[in-house]
This record gives sequence, C-alpha cells and structure tokens, in this order.
Amino acid sequence: MTAIRPRTPSELRRGRRPRAHSCWDHLYAAPLWPLHGANLGTLARTCDAVGACLALPRFPWVPEALARGNTLRRPPCVHWTGDPLGWLARQRERGAHVVGVELADEAIRLADLPAARQRTVMVLGHEQHGIPPEALDLLDSCVEIPMVGTGASLNVAVAGSLALYRLAGLL
Repeated sequence: MTAIRPRTPSELRRGRRPRAHSCWDHLYAAPLWPLHGANLGTLARTCDAVGACLALPRFPWVPEALARGNTLRRPPCVHWTGDPLGWLARQRERGAHVVGVELADEAIRLADLPAARQRTVMVLGHEQHGIPPEALDLLDSCVEIPMVGTGASLNVAVAGSLALYRLAGLL
C-alpha cells in the first residue's frame, strides 16, 4: 500500500497561475439579487479557484459584505451593475450563453451540464424567491442540482460553486 502524501504549498503554487487575473472575460458568476452577504465571499473564493469573474449589483450593502467575506489576499474580479436585467441583456447581445441555476421544468441536471465552451454567465437568483420572472426570459438554459433530502434547494453559494466548477470543466 502506498502512503498518501499531501502536496506542499509550494508544489500547489507551481501548478497554478503565476499571478491573479484582472479579467478573463469567459466565465461569470452573477448573483444579481443577493439576500445574504456571506454568500458573496464564498462565491468570490470559488470564482478565484475556477478562473471566473463575479458580477454584482450596486446595492449599498454589497461592497462591504464582499470585503468582509473575501478571504483572498487580493480583491476578486468584480463587474458592478446598477441594472441587473440590462446587464444580462447586454451579455446576451455580446454573445454570452446565459445559464440560470433554477428549479424549472426545462432545467438540465448538473451532471449533464457541459463545460463552458464560449463566454458564459451563470445567473443565481434570490435566496428565497429564485431568479425573477422577468430575468428568466433572458436565460438560454437552466441547470438544477438534484437533491434527495427534504430541503427545497441548496444555499446560493453552494449551488453556485457546484455549477461554476462544472462550467469551468473542473468536475
């Protein structure tokens, strides 16, 4: 039996990017209607891990919540918007594939979600109400995360992290 040896921090660093990105402009996590600030820090960490940017609304409390929850040494790549619906429409006009994480009849299972092969925006809704009806019309597709427990859905940060890893081709 071979002994398991964890990689050292310097070994891990050598296998990663030499510096943080400013903007890869390929994959975005877009929690455009957040309720809980704690989720933003978790999503920022996941965005860094998979090479994605974060798109956030300009709600007065969001910058402070993001700063408080950011456990990275550098600030994450954030694209701010004062108009979430307009921002989503502009992303589609620029050719982005817009994927919503939502429980919907047309949703595909997370395991069947292909890795992003083009500019992709992953939309996350409000923690209690989901993606607003007017934003559903701006989605190209929906993905759902199957559950066998009694809860209706996962926490936004957890659901977003799972979908981001899948879209990045890392799962």
